[in-house]
Amino acid sequence: MGKKREGMQRLLVIINKLKGPQQYVPRKELENYVTHRMEERDGTPVDIRTLQRDFKDIEDLFGIRICFDKKQNGYYINEEDDLKKEQYERLLLNFDLLNALDKTSNLHTYVLAEHHRPNDSECLPALIKAIKFFHPVEFSYIYVREGDKVRKKKVLPYYLKEDQQRWYLLAYDNNILKTFNIDCIRNLKILYEETFKRNMNIDANNLFKDSYGIWNQTDIPVENIELSYSALDGSFLKSIPLHHSQEIITDNEMEFRIRLRLRITNDFVMALLSRSSSLTVIEPSHLRERIRRIYEEAIKRHL
Repeated sequence: MGKKREGMQRLLVIINKLKGPQQYVPRKELENYVTHRMEERDGTPVDIRTLQRDFKDIEDLFGIRICFDKKQNGYYINEEDDLKKEQYERLLLNFDLLNALDKTSNLHTYVLAEHHRPNDSECLPALIKAIKFFHPVEFSYIYVREGDKVRKKKVLPYYLKEDQQRWYLLAYDNNILKTFNIDCIRNLKILYEETFKRNMNIDANNLFKDSYGIWNQTDIPVENIELSYSALDGSFLKSIPLHHSQEIITDNEMEFRIRLRLRITNDFVMALLSRSSSLTVIEPSHLRERIRRIYEEAIKRHL
């Protein structure tokens, strides 16, 4: 980790500790906390001299004054700066993710990202910690497709994956690798007293090779798919293919036809409907019928 990035992370870790429910934090407790959090981020331990330099940098950069109360024998953030500290709380997340995306950090082994501007989520730092140190997690999960039904889960976290600006947790639930939308996770708890042995033989790059997006439903077969579009839609599909298996069969002024091989999930069907104005499903026949039924229901709703 670069020294500048490590220094900035350390400042944010200090703010994160001092903004907590504990009003005064003893020196040794603060040293131990910052050292532990920096080791999680592949950083180096700290001492009181480092912290004192950091206090000055925090005031210079963020305008947040860290004071020491002799009577309470602890550090605290000046009350006038309480609003300012909230402004920087969630920067910790961005630095955790930047560190994860940095190929010099081993966290990229567990974080499968698509771009470097991820949406914010308060769960991500805790999940990164649980994944890196092999701790199971518990949480309440909202099943949106079941009318927001909530179920308690205890899982073994393996990966964080980003898809279409959303983050997902890949975790073993009763020995089955499942995908959980992080936006639907509530009351996350890391089970620090427990650890699990991680299967290091999983090829993360192959987990979704037969899927569109994040949902790798292995109970759905991999099929050959042939689709026809207008030449205009074809120009978009050439620049941004539907899937890595996309193979161009016809490309002229009259038609753009492609062949794919993947699982026909709900997400894939939704992607097809996004260009429904020129789409013709050639095969398989059951996908053609599925699209036809969707069109018919849409017509009924608009009569």
